[in-house]
Order: sequence, then C-alpha cells, then structure tokens
Amino acid sequence: MPGSQDFAADPRNARALISLNGRHVVRDEATVSIFDGGFVVGDGVWEGLRLHKGALLFLRQHLDRLFWGLDTIRLSIGLDRAQLTAELQRLLAANGMEDGVHIRLMVTRGKKSAPNQDPRNAVGPPTVAIVAEYKVPDPGLASRGLSLRTASIRCSPKHMFDMRLNSHSRLNLIMALLEAIDAGADEALMLDPHGYVSSCNATNFFWIKNGEVMTSSGEYCFNGVTRGNVIRLCEEHDIPIRQGNFVLDEALTAEEAFVTGTFGGLTPVREIDGQRLPAALPGPMTRELRRLYEILKDAQAAT
Repeated sequence: MPGSQDFAADPRNARALISLNGRHVVRDEATVSIFDGGFVVGDGVWEGLRLHKGALLFLRQHLDRLFWGLDTIRLSIGLDRAQLTAELQRLLAANGMEDGVHIRLMVTRGKKSAPNQDPRNAVGPPTVAIVAEYKVPDPGLASRGLSLRTASIRCSPKHMFDMRLNSHSRLNLIMALLEAIDAGADEALMLDPHGYVSSCNATNFFWIKNGEVMTSSGEYCFNGVTRGNVIRLCEEHDIPIRQGNFVLDEALTAEEAFVTGTFGGLTPVREIDGQRLPAALPGPMTRELRRLYEILKDAQAAT
C-alpha cells in the first residue's frame, strides 16, 4: 500500500546529476565510505525541499531548520546559507530542473577513523550530498486517502530524542511504520509519551470536528514547515484551529483528517484504526486548506 511519500517513477531521474561534496556525479558514482558517520551510526541531519515553478519553496524556513539541527549536533558544514543556496541552485541548473522536483539535502559527520559513535573520531570534512529528483505526489491520493493505524511506539520527548531534529537515525519511526504496514495500513499514527495524539511516522497529523481544525501541541511532533504553514493559513483566514493535547478517541470521531509534509503537501486520510471517516475525500475543510496552500506556494514562487 502506498503512503504519503508515494510517487511515480520518472525516467529523467536516471540521468540526473547528484551533488556530493561539491562535485556533480552520476547516480552510480554517488557513494560514501562505509566508515562515514551517517552509515555507521546515523550521525547527521537532512532537509527536504521542493522546487515549484522555478523557486525553492519556503527556503528560509527550511534552512532555519537545517542549521538549527547542525548546531544541535555540533556539526559545521563549512558553508553559510548563501553558499549552500548557491550549491542547490547550481545543481538544479546543471540538471535543467525548474518544476516538480523534490530535493533531499543530507549532511553527515563524514569519514571516521573507526566504526564507532564518538564524533571526535571524524577524520575529515563532513559529507554533504544533495539529491534532486523529478518527484510529485501520487494524484490519486487526494481521492483515495491514507489509512492510518495507531502504533505502540511513542513519539519521544526532547530529553530523550527530540522529534524536531531531522536526524538520519529514523529506526523508531520505521518500526512504527512496520507496525502499521503489518496491520494493513499506509502509515502509523503515533501518540506522545502521555498518550495524546502527536504525529505520523513521516508527517504531521490534523483532523476536523464541528468545523474546527485540531492538531497536537507540537511539543512531541516534527517541526514541520508545512505544518507551520497550515497553522498560519488557518489563523490568517479565520479558520478555527486548536493546538493541544487530545486523546485518541477524539481523533477517531473526526469528520475528516489529513497529514502534512514537504513532499505531499496536504494528504487526506480516509480511515484511522479501521474506522472510516465520514467525509468524502478530500473533505471540505481539507479541500479548502489545500486550495489556500496552493495559492501560498504560487505566491512564494512569484517572489
């Protein structure tokens, strides 16, 4: 079953160049050492971006999140924001890319003297890889929607592992997704340590009841750029929205629901834990917020 990250294969991606430590290489040559900290222990952070009508959408917010993550794990990539932006643009120009592109920017601690977790054993510069691919969400998801299943694995608090950090280590989230897949669902719905609804394994979660949009407090979920944009759209357009601590039963009585992410934007949800949501997909509030989000994207591209 496809999840919110589902996409159709595009043959142009086989020829697309990849930026690896400032060099443009073909796909088969985009390799790193088995001693790289990202391979050995998931020591690194990443960022996802979208190219829409020639513009890198919400670039400031994405770079804010990336450099916050780098500062958090005390990793310097030797590039400032302007230099990193120039490298992104150089790769897109080399590939002739202008629209419908998803970018994965990955930074690890680089090669180490031995396969262990100590960051002091890094022996060289960090590894900086940029993969730009023609990749658009499956259009059928808007009417098909996602099936979510509540996982036993919880989102973690900051003092254990900060969910806001886009870490290369995603095994807890993968395990939650595996639970959902085993139950016949597309994605996992995850609760916070106190049992309140938090997020999905790869996206943030919203639901609607009585004309009001609900979402978690944000304390234990991803620091989603799209999530933040949806919250601001609600506030700017007088759409009732409430952020807080909600038990699962409240989400199970939703009229409609959707998840958010850089790749998929707003993706409708059709069922939670086997319970079909009543609204036809996409639901009226989901449809309106998707419309407002498309307007926001086009405005960003025009600036």
